[in-house]
Amino acid sequence: MLIIGERINATRKAIGEAIEKKNAKFIQQEALNQISAGADLLDVNCGMNVKDEAKNMEWLVNTIQEVVDVPLVVDSPSAEVIESGLKQCRKKAIINSITGEKKRIEQILPLVEKYNTDVIALTMNDKGMPNTAQERLTIAKEIINFAKAYNIPSNRIYFDALVRPISTEPNQAKEFLEAIRLIKSILDTKTACGLSNISFGLPNRKLLNSTFLAMALFAGLDAAIIDPTDAQMISSLRSSEALLAQDEYCMNYIKMFRDSKPR
Repeated sequence: MLIIGERINATRKAIGEAIEKKNAKFIQQEALNQISAGADLLDVNCGMNVKDEAKNMEWLVNTIQEVVDVPLVVDSPSAEVIESGLKQCRKKAIINSITGEKKRIEQILPLVEKYNTDVIALTMNDKGMPNTAQERLTIAKEIINFAKAYNIPSNRIYFDALVRPISTEPNQAKEFLEAIRLIKSILDTKTACGLSNISFGLPNRKLLNSTFLAMALFAGLDAAIIDPTDAQMISSLRSSEALLAQDEYCMNYIKMFRDSKPR
């Protein structure tokens, strides 16, 4: 499974301040720490500073690429900001994200086509957030049809079936997992998600998040936006991969323990 490191996000106070002060060393250390911890890609979110967001994204992408050589996930609600980041990306990027909403489709899919990126697609549309797995599947089908108009094949789309908090909606974990199974089995496309929303408002969130990751992996999740420096999360991931025969000869599982030993 692909690990997308989530830590370079301006909603984190320390990251927001580092972006504002253009503290390249701090940002670069965050990038290096995530790669060292096992991240395959890095999500890059520079926040909602309307005046400077495009310039901040450009600076952030270039700053990160000075020290790491991995694909980036360019994350913003603004098409302008996304494009400013894509222009700087040295490797094939992923856009985070589109939805089934007409306006968002028209803004973002041309960028997917122009820059030959992959894209994370949230299974929601102009009617709002879906409640059931079947509704999520229907929206995913709609997005695939929209993408065809821009010559974007479905294998460049990672569907995010929208994790919602079980503290207020107890059935949503089950609906999410079923949606992943349906999307994988019927549409044969890739899936991705951020996990932390599942535990919102509950104690011991790390326990719920890491357990849910194992369940999502079994359901067919291909990529997760997580904190790769979270040892409990990575332990759950590596053990799940080994048990699901996704880790040849358990090499990543063994490496995790070797790397954790003091030298």
